[in-house]
Order: sequence, then structure tokens, then C-alpha cells
Amino acid sequence: MNGSIELVAPPDRVVVVNTSYTVGGLPAHPMLVHAVVVLVPLAALAVVLHATWPAARARLGMVTPVLAVVATAFIPPTTAAGESLAAKVGGTARNPLLARHEQLGEQLLPWALGLSVVAIALWVWFRFDPLADRPTMHRAVSITLRMAALALAVGVVVMVIRVGDAGARATWSGIG
Repeated sequence: MNGSIELVAPPDRVVVVNTSYTVGGLPAHPMLVHAVVVLVPLAALAVVLHATWPAARARLGMVTPVLAVVATAFIPPTTAAGESLAAKVGGTARNPLLARHEQLGEQLLPWALGLSVVAIALWVWFRFDPLADRPTMHRAVSITLRMAALALAVGVVVMVIRVGDAGARATWSGIG
């Protein structure tokens, strides 16, 4: 079973997990990349708006943390599909541009996880306002959350751009 792993379940059944990462015979990585490229920057924008603009925060509500978590959830299957595709085209050992793309791609998940954590923290913070009776602490935590939100939003968008640029270079170098 090429591209599959057999897992032994109860004695009377065998579970087959597809690891080929294809959709309709086409590599899944280029399709999944589009979800990451759209959703991660959109989540970053929502986090910045949530952190800095009360009217947007009221309208966005729970959309911000949900969007950040969904965007982050697309990264592992996109990375796995990319590794599968890289193996099919000869691996990263023969192509330093592809190796760079893969290296940068692996660095995106920590940034997105951080963004998701801050998105959830912002929503909880502004929804429940746990330190409303302690103004000095409240201000310090609010500023810290906002600074973390801005830093992570910028960082994750920069990483998406860097990963995408490296992927485009790996794909299109030598063409044209």
C-alpha cells in the first residue's frame, strides 16, 4: 500500500491511514497553502483589531480566537503535505531552495500558536475583565497583552511572507 500506513486495531479490523497527501490525484500542499496564506494573516489582523479597537472588539467577539485557532490548525497538515510533496520531487538534500522553504515552514507553527494563545487571552481578558477592581494591575496586563498581540501579529505575517517567498523561489527558480 504505497503512501499508506496500516494500523492494527481490534483483531478483526485493520485501519488504513492515507499519508499520500493528495486530493484527486494532485498534491494537497499547494491547495492547503492557500488556506494558511489567507487565514493566518486574517487572524493576525483580527487580533490587532481586537487588541486595539474597542468597537471592532465588540463586533468580532469570539471570531478572533476561533479564527486564530482554525488558521493554526491548518499549518500541521500543510507542513505534512509539503514534506510528502518534497519527498516525491527528490527531497530537500538535492534542492537547497526547497530545504530553506521547509526550514522556514517549520518555524511558522510556533508563531501561529502564540497568536492563538494571545487571541484567546485577549478575548477572555476583555470579556471577563478579571482585574477591574485593581486598576494598576489591570493596566499592566492590558498593555502586556496588547504588546504581545502586536508583536505576534507582525511576526506571524512576516513568517508567512518568508515561507511563501522561499516556496515560490523553490518552485519557480530557473523557469522563465
